[in-house]
Amino acid sequence: MKAILATRTGGPEVLELQDVPDPQPQPGEVLVRVEATGVNFADTMMTQGFYPGGAQPPYIPGFEFAGIVEETGEKVMGFVPQGAYAERIAARREGLLPWPERLSAAEAAAFPINYFTAYFAYWMADAKENERVLIHAAAGGVGTAAIELGRLFGVETFGTSSSDEKLARLKELGLDHGINYKTADYEQAVTEMTGGEGVDIVFEMLGGEHTAKSTRCLRALGRMIIYGAAGGQAPQFDFPAMFQRNASVHALWLTPLARHREHMSQAWEDMGPWLAEGKLRPIVGHQLPLAQAAEAHRLLLERKNFGKIVLAP
Repeated sequence: MKAILATRTGGPEVLELQDVPDPQPQPGEVLVRVEATGVNFADTMMTQGFYPGGAQPPYIPGFEFAGIVEETGEKVMGFVPQGAYAERIAARREGLLPWPERLSAAEAAAFPINYFTAYFAYWMADAKENERVLIHAAAGGVGTAAIELGRLFGVETFGTSSSDEKLARLKELGLDHGINYKTADYEQAVTEMTGGEGVDIVFEMLGGEHTAKSTRCLRALGRMIIYGAAGGQAPQFDFPAMFQRNASVHALWLTPLARHREHMSQAWEDMGPWLAEGKLRPIVGHQLPLAQAAEAHRLLLERKNFGKIVLAP
């Protein structure tokens, strides 16, 4: 079969399309013919060697997919530790979800990681109706999912992005307040927009100094959910600001959280019907052939995506 291999540690240039043996399912696994593969910022971190416990080259990247179970013909979607940048993948049966009929292959591949991450961010923050939520990188995969879910949860959303064009599209998606971080300081903008009160919750995935700035965006008893470090730097904390606000910080990493089947089941019990009713619909900004995986990574690293980037074998 054809697959993308990360041949060494580095940037997009390390990704190569090669012929590799078909995967052999182990007990508890099924062979899935991949119809579409979601591209995540975590994929770029793994190829650069920044992903905790990540695979070592050479390996097949890719955490999520939509496809057809070879043996039964079932349409499924799911996520795996690695291997989704390929024509076929061996996946554990218990980790598969039904591919909703109203979704295309690309939309189904764009769902698992982004929407479960956004859902658990709201869950960890114990978000309540009418609370204010600041979503960084709002035009990304998790950001657009968080905006859609925020509309259903009844929160007031504030989102940062790099252009007015992206913010206008996010407003159509349901974003309440947009902040162009290229032209405005988002800490100051949040202060002005909230009359000096701040927000209740921040979804933070930038790392570095942005973690400290995000803390200062919180109001009293605010909560911050950290689910990444896209800037490549470890989070920096403003502890005086945290103490002044009695703020709390929660770390969110979907891979270990997914082992708790009771939490995953509850999340799917909520989101499955929303998908079926059309209340959630993954945003796919780019669809590229599998051979252009390197270009997909470049788009992510250069912040040129809107919603999800998807590869098709």
